[in-house]
Amino acid sequence: MFRPRICTTFLALALAAYGQTEEQIHKMARATTGATNAEDADCAFFTSGRRKPTAKDDFGKGRLAAEIGKQLAQPDFAPAAARSLSSATLADGANGLIDKWIFAKLQAENVKPAEKINDYEFIRRASLDLTGRIPVRERVESFVADKSADKRQKLVDELLASPLWVDKWTYYFGDRLKNTRQMNSTGTLRATYGRDAFNQWIRESLQSDKGWDAMTRELIAGRGDNSWEQGNINWLVGGRVTGGPNNDIWDQQAANIAETFLGITYANCILCHNGAYHLDTLSLWGGRATRTQMWGMAAFLSRTTMARSPDVNGVQNLYYWRLVDNPNAASYPLGSTTGNRPARTIVNNVRNVAPVYPFSGRGPNPGEPYRDALAREVTSDPQFARAAVNYIWKEFFGRGIVDPVNQFDIARLDPENPPTDCPPESPCTLQPSHPELLRDLARDFAANGYQLKDLMRKIVNSEAYQLSSRYSGTWEPRYEALFARHLPRRLWGEELADSMVLASNIPNQYAYQLDAETRVTKDWAMQMPEPNTSGAFVAAFLPGNRDDEERRDDGAVQQGLNLMNSGFAINRLRATGTGSTASLIQQLILQESTDDGLVNRMYMSVLSRPPSSEERAASLRYMQTGTGNRSARASSLLWALFNKVDFIYNY
Repeated sequence: MFRPRICTTFLALALAAYGQTEEQIHKMARATTGATNAEDADCAFFTSGRRKPTAKDDFGKGRLAAEIGKQLAQPDFAPAAARSLSSATLADGANGLIDKWIFAKLQAENVKPAEKINDYEFIRRASLDLTGRIPVRERVESFVADKSADKRQKLVDELLASPLWVDKWTYYFGDRLKNTRQMNSTGTLRATYGRDAFNQWIRESLQSDKGWDAMTRELIAGRGDNSWEQGNINWLVGGRVTGGPNNDIWDQQAANIAETFLGITYANCILCHNGAYHLDTLSLWGGRATRTQMWGMAAFLSRTTMARSPDVNGVQNLYYWRLVDNPNAASYPLGSTTGNRPARTIVNNVRNVAPVYPFSGRGPNPGEPYRDALAREVTSDPQFARAAVNYIWKEFFGRGIVDPVNQFDIARLDPENPPTDCPPESPCTLQPSHPELLRDLARDFAANGYQLKDLMRKIVNSEAYQLSSRYSGTWEPRYEALFARHLPRRLWGEELADSMVLASNIPNQYAYQLDAETRVTKDWAMQMPEPNTSGAFVAAFLPGNRDDEERRDDGAVQQGLNLMNSGFAINRLRATGTGSTASLIQQLILQESTDDGLVNRMYMSVLSRPPSSEERAASLRYMQTGTGNRSARASSLLWALFNKVDFIYNY
């Protein structure tokens, strides 16, 4: 029976609002899904059995993978394309930097890995992860038909060279670097011009294959008099804090540097108080760190202040930012008793803290500008490379080698020097799930010029990345940290929107007002400068606000409603256009004389695979007996495919 596994509770809510009776709702649900009641028990991630989403949901990615695996069609359409891992891979880890450590640990733990994905699954997974969109049907067909042994590697190179890669990762780093027009938590206004300049700087950096170290240096040490023209200086502007002395701003900028580039969110805690008695049970390093140490890091920023200048056109309350460096200013003054953090007490008559990088004990070289020195120390720190590869690893594997990715304990990372003499109740084991992998991957990243594409190429070409999300054995929660199966991820709202546009061949236009005279339009959600410019459909999928709300992958009722009944979704189902601009439904009606051809092409266009024999039979039955004319039945089938779990998730 054809079961796209949509959640019919949401169908009921949506279609009732659309003027359908309950009986009509259930009739349509049964016709398109095979469901027999209004709430499908298999929709645990969306329905009433699902708890209210929280910032750190514990639904469990391994459990979610198992739930999704139950709903995926069995790949009887291409059994030869699915390959088991070779015994050599498991025996001697011969498959390179990543696989030798992943599979060695699986073998040591006596855990069987999932099987390798087939070609249909690989092209879809890699396309979504690297470019944020599903592949077009013709590319899927040519890829599967290709018999060359290195076709997966060639596909990865093709995707990395695509302008769509730039779109996806500009958006990712926009999230990561918190590029937004206005930070409501502090009232800091970059303005549309500043946000767009920052977005363009990220885009151009990725287009030119600039190393992550070079990008980081430009963000920490960049100088400029106009944030609307020099995009990189907008990052330090994002550390602005109101209501206190400049120390509050320097502290926040230092905390942002520690989290963004070193993966150490605890630094923000230590800028308020010593770690002892506060972080002892969470971090061995944090429990020993002192506030004075972190003041030393903030001191590198203490010769820089921000000033704002009014818009040259005289628009009220509109201004750009300048970074003002004073090379003769005293470093980080103590004695403040107001602001957002506890008083900075003068001890032993020490009134100023000198800049000292807390992880090396070094300060600026003679005559070296403070921020230049900080950028040098950060990007030469081994933790810089470790944090970078861990952040990127999570985007492809669903969790970090250190997880959460921003909670590194730098005292528990080195497999060659494991922690000893730990205080009572402090963590005293190596923190990474695979310490040697993290070490080697970070060293390789640094040795290859901190090139993001090189890192991604190695990840996607690994056998570990190409494991199935299905798992034939008995799954245990501890296997998740071993990467024994692929962990599915719910697509971003932008990825869903762009993939629906691509599959349906019905364009959508996004727009925002740059100023009173200029309106900016884009054809793709992933090309917009931030989520709140990307439409109501995207907003339903919890994109965050790049300020005090992070992007989340929770399920939510409004997601089901939007997928089933939003104007955006319904508009993708139309039969319209001619020639190359004809919608998918229009093309199918005109070009596919048989329902079998229509069904096959629809599955390939939306799900990047043919239907299973069971799906084909149910789809053909509906095309032959469903309500309405052929075009209406095809539209209903397309609607069902857009609501299938294997469209909503990258599995």
